[in-house]
Amino acid sequence: MAQSVKVVALAGVMVVAASAGSWAQTRGVSTSEIVLGMHTDLSGVAATYGVSSSNAVKMRLEEANEAGGVNGRKVKVIVEDQAYQVPKAVQACNKLINRDKVFAFIAPLGTPMNNACFKEQLAAGVPNLFPLSSARSMYEPFDRLKFIAGATYVDQIRSGINYLVTQKGKKKLCVMYQDTDFGKEIVEGTEEQAKKLGITILERAPHKPTDSDFTASLTKLKSAGCDLIAMGTIVKDTIVPYTAARKEGWNDVTFVGSAAVYDLVVGAAPGMEGFYGMGLTEMPYADSPIPAVANFVKQYKAKFNIDPNIGAVYGYVAADLTLKGLQNAGKNLTLDSFISGMEAIKGYHDIFNGPEVNFGPKIRQGANSSFLAESKGGRWTRVTQPLGF
Repeated sequence: MAQSVKVVALAGVMVVAASAGSWAQTRGVSTSEIVLGMHTDLSGVAATYGVSSSNAVKMRLEEANEAGGVNGRKVKVIVEDQAYQVPKAVQACNKLINRDKVFAFIAPLGTPMNNACFKEQLAAGVPNLFPLSSARSMYEPFDRLKFIAGATYVDQIRSGINYLVTQKGKKKLCVMYQDTDFGKEIVEGTEEQAKKLGITILERAPHKPTDSDFTASLTKLKSAGCDLIAMGTIVKDTIVPYTAARKEGWNDVTFVGSAAVYDLVVGAAPGMEGFYGMGLTEMPYADSPIPAVANFVKQYKAKFNIDPNIGAVYGYVAADLTLKGLQNAGKNLTLDSFISGMEAIKGYHDIFNGPEVNFGPKIRQGANSSFLAESKGGRWTRVTQPLGF
C-alpha cells in the first residue's frame, strides 16, 4: 500500500514537472502570465495609427484581465516605437524577440517593417498576429505563424474596380500610386482585375510618398481619358490630387482607393465629397447606429481622452482574435497548442460589423471581402454590402 502511494505521488510530481517544463520551454509564457510584443509607430508619420491601435490592444487585454485573464493567466503587451522606419523596426523586433522573449507579435504596423522582421521572428517561433498591413506578404508564402484577418490591398482594389465597372459602367481604367511596395500592390490588383474584365489600363501615374504637387500626374491621367482611377495612396497623397482634380472641374472621373484611404481624416477633409474607399469594418463614429460601435467609442474616449480612429478598431479586433486563439489553446499553452487554437476559430464576428473570419490548418487569411464606402458630408457612408470579385 505504501509503495502504491509513493508511485501515485511520484506520478503526480512528474505530471506537474512536465507541465512546468512545457511552460518553461514556451517563450513568453509562465504559470501566471502571457507576454505579447508590438512594434509600431508612436512618433513618426503613422503615429496616429500606432498610438490608437496600441491603445486599443491594451484596452481589450485589460478587459480580459479584469475578467480573470485567459485560462488562469493575465495577458500583457510590451509596445516598442519603431517610428515607421525599417532600421528602428528591426531594433524593436530584436529587443522583443531576444530580450523580452515575447510569445507573439500582435498588430505590428507597416508592410516594410513587418517584412524586415520576418526572417528572425519566424525563425525564433514568434507568431505574427494581425499586422496593420494588408499586403499579401503578411500571409504569403504560407507560414503557420502568419495570420491576417481581412482582405489584402489586392483583394480590396479588385473588388472596388469590379463593382464600378460592372455596376456603374466605368470603362477607362487608370491607376495613380505611390512608388512603394504598398502602391505596387494596388497596381498588381488593378492589373489582375483589368485582365479578368477584359479591359485595358490606359495610364499609370506613379509618385513618391513625399510628393505634394500632383499636377503632372493629373495632367497625364486626364490626357489619357480615364473615367476610373484606382488610387494606391494613403492620406495626403489622396486628398491633394482629388481635391485639385475637382477644383479644376474634372468631375466625370471616379476615384477609388483601398482601405488605406478609409480613414477619418480623408473622409472629413474639405473637398472629398464623392471619393470612394474600400472598408473592412464600420468607421468608429460616436453616433454610430450600431450600439457596440457607439459604446466602444464612448469607452475608448473615456479611457484615453481622444476619439478612436480606424487604427483603434484594427487594434481592438487584433487583440480580441488573439484572445480567442489563446482561449482555444487551453491551459497547457505551447506554440503548437496556440496554432491549433487559432486554426479552430470559425464564424468569428467582431463588434464593428466586419466580415466573418475563419481559419484552418491551411487558412491564414481569415476573410477576403471588403465593402465600397463613399465620402459624404464629411464622413464615410457604406455604399455596398461586402464584395468579392
